[in-house]
Amino acid sequence: MEATINKNKLKQYSSYKSSGEDWIGDVPEHWEVLKLKRLFREKKKSINVDLPCGSISFGKVVYKDDEKIPEATKRSYQVLSKGEFLINPLNLNYDLISLRIGLSEIDVVVSSGYIILNSAVELNKSYYKWLLHRYDVEHMKTMGSGVRQTISFTHIADSLLIFPPLVEQNAIAEFLDKKTALIDQAVSIKEKQIDLLKERKQILIQKVVTKGLNSNVNLKDIGLEWTGKIPEHWEVKKLKFVANVVLGKMLCNEDKGNYLLKPYLKSKNIQWLNVDITSVDEMWFSKKEMEEYRLQKGDLVLSEGGEVGKTCIWNNELEECYIQNSAHKVTFKNGNNQEYFLFQFFIAGKLGLFEKIVNRVSIGHLTKDKLINVKIIIPPIDEQIAIKNWINKLDTKINECIALKEREIGKLKEYKSTLINSAVTGKIKVY
Repeated sequence: MEATINKNKLKQYSSYKSSGEDWIGDVPEHWEVLKLKRLFREKKKSINVDLPCGSISFGKVVYKDDEKIPEATKRSYQVLSKGEFLINPLNLNYDLISLRIGLSEIDVVVSSGYIILNSAVELNKSYYKWLLHRYDVEHMKTMGSGVRQTISFTHIADSLLIFPPLVEQNAIAEFLDKKTALIDQAVSIKEKQIDLLKERKQILIQKVVTKGLNSNVNLKDIGLEWTGKIPEHWEVKKLKFVANVVLGKMLCNEDKGNYLLKPYLKSKNIQWLNVDITSVDEMWFSKKEMEEYRLQKGDLVLSEGGEVGKTCIWNNELEECYIQNSAHKVTFKNGNNQEYFLFQFFIAGKLGLFEKIVNRVSIGHLTKDKLINVKIIIPPIDEQIAIKNWINKLDTKINECIALKEREIGKLKEYKSTLINSAVTGKIKVY
């Protein structure tokens, strides 16, 4: 793959000049530098309620759900035709990640707040798809003013763009279409490899969590669909007989005099097998509540709502933290290994146990009563520890493989960005 897109094989032009724009840099001497309004004009608004609704999403024009758009709103929309450029000029400072310019491949109607551009001269739209992508990322998001930082065609009309000879536009567009397709294909392959690694990890964890490490042991049927048969000497008990379960405190926004403001976890902080503390809120706790709801190292934390049953283990990621009532903390008794049950809950959740007992119609809740009556499997403690250690080694190996694939994806995406920028601005000669 890498050999087919080797940048070192590409040449440069014989002479360059300044474009007058930092984001473009120097360009080939014979290329023109023109204002955007010389190349594009803003399309006049037209209406067609028979067309489906659309919007821009990360540089792609996509269909929207017509059923969620009132007819009166749709009548205020403007027609966007295939081959026209769509720009989302709204609230630039609210979202610096999304791509805001796209070449439409479909006929739709879009919000009248969007800008639609038609070409004012003969040009290769595919080439300008790539150039405007760079303009979007490097320059447009620095424009505009005000609290909402929203721009209009007037703001961008005098922006400088480059205008290579048409034959070179065609060559660059063809080059980038082919090369970026190859890079995207390589990225897709590596992303599928990561998915396969994650799937393989789950299969192996499921096997040892429910069957143990001894493949020669006799098995018995316990009537639990998610486990299948388990080793004969393992037990099955309701959670309430082997663990203490605490549902978190109801949200409290008022200081009642002797309460203290403390950080707490809610369901959105709980991910499968890890806790997310990037955004932790605070609320008021009494000293008695602090004793009840405080997390201790090794506690399991389960989501009560949303994707119910998501489980992580608390490893003192914060010096002090508590739980709100969208989360349970589970502390196993009698020496049972917390980490082993972390993996058991992970497999049970992935196989649908918690969703099944919630039996949701709309928003489901894994109440304390439902949770404490969940039947779980109890291997001997020495086996719990051995299984936990085996899974941790497996997890380290697979995570290293995943990290390697993610680094490779990062390098491919970085190379793609460099290649686009180099080709559209003439830093490399591609024909």
